[in-house]
Amino acid sequence: MHSSKNYYSQVYSAKTFRSKVLLLTVFTCFLLILNGCGREDKTKINEVDNPENVAIAFFNALYNEKNVEKAASVCNPKLARLILHYRSPEAVGRHLFNMSYDNVEVRPDTDGVKVREQFKDNAIITIYLDGYYQENLIKEVKRLALVQKNGKWYIDKILKDPF
Repeated sequence: MHSSKNYYSQVYSAKTFRSKVLLLTVFTCFLLILNGCGREDKTKINEVDNPENVAIAFFNALYNEKNVEKAASVCNPKLARLILHYRSPEAVGRHLFNMSYDNVEVRPDTDGVKVREQFKDNAIITIYLDGYYQENLIKEVKRLALVQKNGKWYIDKILKDPF
């Protein structure tokens, strides 16, 4: 009798153990999924609700992070294809902006002029770039036209130099 009682308690104990392991596995998977949802995608620019932030992040991705895919993530499809065509940040800088940097400080125009000219879903942003290329200081001004789609801002055009 003792042996059959011992057998049933072992079976019950094994079932309890398996259900606890299953529950722990499901809970762990749930936590991993939940944790992954909160993380920002490092291959994309995630802060796209403000046109100035998009313009700054675009140039930072291109010149400081040297990440063409990240820069293209905030461009309209036509401009994104063009940027990705050049494949390297150096080629994009040379061909699209006629400027090269080893590193750069990017800031919006805040010198008493409107930081942006914005009309509902369109904005024109002026950006100052101060940085170094092969130990030479280079200062540039660039203007970008942005459009808003579904609450997110995208670079639509690279405008001609204002000066």
